[in-house]
Amino acid sequence: MKLLKRLFLLLAIIIFSVGCTQNEPDEKVELTVSAAASLQNALLEIKESFEKKHEHIHLSFNFGSSGALERQISQGAPVDIFFSASEDKFDNLVQQGLINQRKNLVGNELVLVVPYESKNKINRFQDLKNDHIQHVAIGIPEVVPAGKYAKESLQILNIWNDIEQKIIFAKDVRQVLSYVETGNVDAGIVYRTDARISNKVKIVATAEENIHSPIIYPIGIIKNTNHLEEAKLFYQFMQKEDAMQILKKYGFKELNES
Repeated sequence: MKLLKRLFLLLAIIIFSVGCTQNEPDEKVELTVSAAASLQNALLEIKESFEKKHEHIHLSFNFGSSGALERQISQGAPVDIFFSASEDKFDNLVQQGLINQRKNLVGNELVLVVPYESKNKINRFQDLKNDHIQHVAIGIPEVVPAGKYAKESLQILNIWNDIEQKIIFAKDVRQVLSYVETGNVDAGIVYRTDARISNKVKIVATAEENIHSPIIYPIGIIKNTNHLEEAKLFYQFMQKEDAMQILKKYGFKELNES
């Protein structure tokens, strides 16, 4: 009789344990976010805040130039969220029917930077024409939004033709920053947010907004995501005060639009 009771008790424990296991949350969902290289520092901080509030979601970032990321997504890369530094790269995916939801989230500024200890007399974009300036870094205009804005600015200022032979092209804006930090170029054109994270460069000039296309960062959910609910959570989180404060801390500008 005692043995039978023990067997019933053991069976009850097993059934209870199985029930608890079935009620436990599913394994963590990995959400892939393809984002412009200039967003790296801000998003890594946002990741900590987001994952604390949504413990079942793990954020995995793919940073690069917006043009390269756009091509990856259009070719079927498994991505859940796209956060671009360029409206036109983003809109290409919208036109292909690959973006489910979108929001123009933040803006940025374009600046001219030089190595912090530089002795070259560069105080404005026009100084890049001077003979002693040998190398100027910008992103590849066709794939790097910051490079596109840089070329537009230099063309409007009527100095592109004068310095085109001095241009060193980089695969993304962070590589431009690296070239300047290491002194491999005399100057570079990056976003203000990139310049702010480095103590090895200094800003010598800021491009006026009317000499380049608007710098707008749209974010959206990829239509064929396998994690739509989790993607919506991150998409909505990025529009909330916590995330916006982090973005502004890194120098991004909040847009005055709905």
